[in-house]
Amino acid sequence: MKVNCPTCQKELEWKPENRFRPFCSERCKLIDLGEWASEGHAIPGRPADEVLMSEEWQEHKPYN
Repeated sequence: MKVNCPTCQKELEWKPENRFRPFCSERCKLIDLGEWASEGHAIPGRPADEVLMSEEWQEHKPYN
């Protein structure tokens, strides 16, 4: 199967021998990691600590 590297879009084969998959190289893997660390990438939604401390969460805890 062919996939594109999420960082540079280079086409590569998805196979066990590619130790950096889904990235084409360690460089692209580290660039992506840096984006997550600097919050360049983010999953939409409220921060987890905000949700856990909210009254809404306390009201819906399954073990009350």
